[in-house]
Amino acid sequence: MKKRDLLTPIGITLGFVMLILAIATRGGENAATFVDVSSVFIVIGGLLASLLITFNKEQIKVTGKVIREAFQQNDQRLPELIDLFVRLSERARREGILALENELEDVDDPFIRKGIHLAVDGIEPEVINDIMNAEITAMEERQYRGRQILEKSAEYAPAWGMIGTLVGLVLMLTALEDPESLGPSMAVALLTTLYGTVLANLVFLPMASKLESKTDEDIFLKQIIIEGVIGVQSGQNPRILEEKLSAFLSDDELKRRESMDVDTSVVEETVNEA
Repeated sequence: MKKRDLLTPIGITLGFVMLILAIATRGGENAATFVDVSSVFIVIGGLLASLLITFNKEQIKVTGKVIREAFQQNDQRLPELIDLFVRLSERARREGILALENELEDVDDPFIRKGIHLAVDGIEPEVINDIMNAEITAMEERQYRGRQILEKSAEYAPAWGMIGTLVGLVLMLTALEDPESLGPSMAVALLTTLYGTVLANLVFLPMASKLESKTDEDIFLKQIIIEGVIGVQSGQNPRILEEKLSAFLSDDELKRRESMDVDTSVVEETVNEA
């Protein structure tokens, strides 16, 4: 399952607000000169044209989906994942591997469901590993292709900003007979570079980097899922499987998990004494 990632919109909004405040506090009455419609047309129009030339129709169609991914985060947590596989392992050893089919109704992750289905079907561990790793490779390639749109946008936006600046300079040089207009004309000419650079460094590059880190996180979690599925399929002792999967936990997560285990054992002892 996925939930909204508020840090992305907060970061973009904060960046634009800080930029606007900086312009307003230093620009005063001249702050309005930072708004130029023709510069927006050059940067946005040129950027869209370049993307249409670079990518095919199918890749352009998924642009919205790619952007939405930057505003979402995976709700799956590693400690919960370990608990799930320990529970599956306990039931498989107690009732047999076929009993795990009833557990799949409560599992939302399709990758886990696929792995358990393969285990229930009696597929060899090596084959399960190959099949699931092939799916990880395909996922990584799909996410990379989607991320390319943002990475290319980060390349094209400053370039079109520079093109707009050159256009403005040419128009400025045609009006050299009016010295008073040179300053304002030069300011307008530089706005396209400003717009392109801001879009690249505040929107496109950070979003592409976030998607790349999300891909790394997805691969990491899926590798743990593969280890869990193979451990369940091979009938591994639940405690050994738990220790094996806990090796992927960070120090903070491991400490929290150990404290939770201690609290649980205390509760069980209290109940038994009663």
